[in-house]
Amino acid sequence: MARWDLSEADGHIYSGGWRTGGGGTQPVVSPGDGGKVGLAGLADQHDVERAGARAAQAQAEWSRASYRERADVLTRAADALRDIRADVEDVLVRESGSLPAKAKHEVDKAIDELIAAAGLVTMSQGDLLPVEDPTTLGIARRVPVGVLGVIAPWNAPLMLAIRSVAPALALGNAVLVKPDVKTAFSGGAVLAHIFEQAGLPDGVLHVLPGGAATGEAVVRSPHTNAISFTGSTAAGRRVGEIAGGLLKRVVLELGGNNAFIVFADADLERAAAAGAGGTFRHQGQICMATGRHLVHDSIADEYVERLKSAAEKLRLGDPKALGTTLGPLITTAQAERVHDIVEASVSGGARVVHGAAHDGAFYQPTVLDGVTVDNAAFRSEIFGPVAPVTRFSTEEEALELANATEYGLSAAIHSRDVARALGFASRLRAGMVALNGQTIYDAAHIPMGGLGASGNGGRHGGHWNLDEFTYWQWVTVPTIQH
Repeated sequence: MARWDLSEADGHIYSGGWRTGGGGTQPVVSPGDGGKVGLAGLADQHDVERAGARAAQAQAEWSRASYRERADVLTRAADALRDIRADVEDVLVRESGSLPAKAKHEVDKAIDELIAAAGLVTMSQGDLLPVEDPTTLGIARRVPVGVLGVIAPWNAPLMLAIRSVAPALALGNAVLVKPDVKTAFSGGAVLAHIFEQAGLPDGVLHVLPGGAATGEAVVRSPHTNAISFTGSTAAGRRVGEIAGGLLKRVVLELGGNNAFIVFADADLERAAAAGAGGTFRHQGQICMATGRHLVHDSIADEYVERLKSAAEKLRLGDPKALGTTLGPLITTAQAERVHDIVEASVSGGARVVHGAAHDGAFYQPTVLDGVTVDNAAFRSEIFGPVAPVTRFSTEEEALELANATEYGLSAAIHSRDVARALGFASRLRAGMVALNGQTIYDAAHIPMGGLGASGNGGRHGGHWNLDEFTYWQWVTVPTIQH
């Protein structure tokens, strides 16, 4: 297995070759032990503009590459990631506070995205349409959008960047990707390395770590034709506002406050295990995490006890330590934000069943009972290991509670009556619904996206990527020359 030397990326950005960013540098600190992971070079507005101009120039040539050439680059990038996966997993653990199992899963998912993207090039790239003149051929064909700006978050930095970068490249676009500085290596430098190893032509991909100002520069750049943003709803609103004013296509995959509905006839053991997993996986720092446990009155007491038991079994600690099953939040500030939500909910009448305390970035797995629609834990995307339980007595009440949110990303329904659950699912405002499963489910081939405050209805995955990263061009061709 090959090795990836993190020091090669230390203090640099990738924009047609490694060089120091004009925005200076910023230490990347591990939330697990507080140690320094590395030094991230920050891109400033001038870096973004230079990268955009270079990308626009390189994209023209890359879009003319054969479908086989583009597929080969994506396939070789997947091989390059496999070669260095042990080092990448280590960086994910150190940089994002991921447990080793989550880091392994994320690398697996990133490889899946690369392989799926390679398959996009052989899908239908257009339609043959009738025209009035029988001597003329009418073709609607897909054309690359041009230069795509990708702004990726810190919670699953590698996978959530590659999810946009890979299909965009496969379809002939160039890409500017801005990873979060907190995960500049796993969300940025890794991409630069694997695509360099894969032989992607110089200038087609630029990695530009930075904060909000860098992201805004990517959105405003005259060289970016479309934007793919994954992150918080608040930041997404800003991105959408700027992109809309510039008449740019924008794909927004934002937050979630996902309902987990447990009916009286549910398999309680299975439901509680799925509910606990949906809330506590990666410390709740997943947009599809279970945010609200809506449970029928008749089984709520037992369900809460099962959640408590699951929380008690979790071992909170440094993700590198043997036996740790719950790691830190990304920062102490995030833990304090979570605790503010918990305290406000308790003040509003919710009852602490377990947890509700933190030490720095390490937040205890927490179960709250008696949560009402007025509590902060019901209204907010918590993004922490907190399971708020709200009780209902009728199906209509459950539906009202589930839809009582501005978000519309994911949901899960637990019932032995599948027909009933399917009917209930059709009335949920959610882009994804799992029956007798978790709210967290993603794959490279599915349509991933949400509604309302969870996004603008864009879809990542499978052939849906064609709609996001190409546009339609109508071409008429005379078939008989006079």
